[in-house]
Amino acid sequence: MAFRRRNKSYAFFSQEFLIQNHADIVFSLVIFILIGLMFEATAKTAIVFIQPQYNISTLSTEGEVTLYHYGWKDCGTILFYLFITIILHAVVQEYVLDKVNRRLHLSKSKNTKFNESGQLCVFYLVSSIWSLYVLCTEGHLLHPSSLWENYPHVHLRFQVKFFYLTQLAYWFHAIPELYFQKVRKEEIPRQLQYIALYLLHIMAAYLLNLTRVGLVLLFLQYVSELGFHISRLFYFTDENHHKMFDLWAVGFVCTRMVTLTLMFLAVGFGLSRAEDQNLDWEAGNFNTVFIRMTVLCLVCFTQSWLLWKFIRFQLRRWREFRLEQAARKRAAAKQNPSRSLKRDSVSHHENGLVKAENGTSPRLKKVKAP
Repeated sequence: MAFRRRNKSYAFFSQEFLIQNHADIVFSLVIFILIGLMFEATAKTAIVFIQPQYNISTLSTEGEVTLYHYGWKDCGTILFYLFITIILHAVVQEYVLDKVNRRLHLSKSKNTKFNESGQLCVFYLVSSIWSLYVLCTEGHLLHPSSLWENYPHVHLRFQVKFFYLTQLAYWFHAIPELYFQKVRKEEIPRQLQYIALYLLHIMAAYLLNLTRVGLVLLFLQYVSELGFHISRLFYFTDENHHKMFDLWAVGFVCTRMVTLTLMFLAVGFGLSRAEDQNLDWEAGNFNTVFIRMTVLCLVCFTQSWLLWKFIRFQLRRWREFRLEQAARKRAAAKQNPSRSLKRDSVSHHENGLVKAENGTSPRLKKVKAP
């Protein structure tokens, strides 16, 4: 299964060999784990990587329901789906983005940003639809109070736990992809910033049993980021597409406001009214004043930082637009005098003959001989 075209053959385990064949190597590891399911001696170990662990069966009004909680074995599951994500990343890059890049003929810097936006568009689209489906099936949209009622939310349904494990796997996979995709050194700090922020917030929601609030916040964030990267893709195909950035700007500000309102409503007011506000590691209860204030400060700091970056981005766009308009005016002013001179010269000459101002030919009429 080859994901990249081989133009050259490199030495085994060299840097170029690993970069060019990383998807094939990871695919071999996935096959090796799947083969482990076929044998009784290795099936118990292989299932730790493939299936979410720590499941319990409880009786409810719907019958017997299987619920999950987290533990250290989740690291193996995250590692397996990290491998799956690397393979899917290579498939999208090879069979979609590379083909589009060959037609657009973008510069190297724009090509890097186009690949980044293309990959994130696919991820944000799938994750936003998935998170919306989970929110609808879990009933959190129709009953917002369920986001903080009956805390701690230790036991999760399969779809909720699997969603969080795949989210962590994707953002962990983004770190080695910086090496595999040969991202420029100037771009690495910027990408590491948002990768670290996503990992920090997702892990905090997962480990502090705030998974319901985290689902809503991730849905809002992913929809907002999806709009930005779609706008950037359209801009790379045609630089005249600026209106989509304006639509994204409105959605970005609304997302920040809704996020802050929801956090203060759920964590600041909802959890503060709970009866049990004592730290209990075994029960998974982290509803204390210190932890609530830490979570609120973390979210407020992140939203403020995003707003600051948004303001700088809009100011830079406004300056570039003003400079572009000024350049166009100067170019038009230079062309106007030359056009007027050409018109004057054309109006007085026709077929190599000089014409008078009234349009008559200056040649003398012939006088007939007597």
